[in-house]
Amino acid sequence: FSLANQLRRSSKSVCANIAEGFAKQNYSAAEFARFLAIAEGSVIEVQVWLQYAYDLEYIQRDQFLQWEDDCTAIKSMLYKLRMSL
Repeated sequence: FSLANQLRRSSKSVCANIAEGFAKQNYSAAEFARFLAIAEGSVIEVQVWLQYAYDLEYIQRDQFLQWEDDCTAIKSMLYKLRMSL
C-alpha cells in the first residue's frame, strides 16, 4: 500500500508542478522553467517507484514497459517545453 501511495503522490506532483509553474509564468519565465524542471524530477521519481513495483512483481512486465514509455514521453515533452522558454 505504501508503494502505491508513493506512486500516486509522485505522479500527482508532476501535474501540480506544471500547474503551479504555469500560474507563475506571467511573473517570470525562469520560474515557470524551474517548476517544469521539478515536474521532470517527479517523473523520474515515478520511474523509480515503477521499477520497485516491477522488481517486487507487483506489476507485470508489459504494464511496466507501457508506463515506462509513458514516463519517457512525458519527460521529453517537459524538457522540450522548458527549453522553448
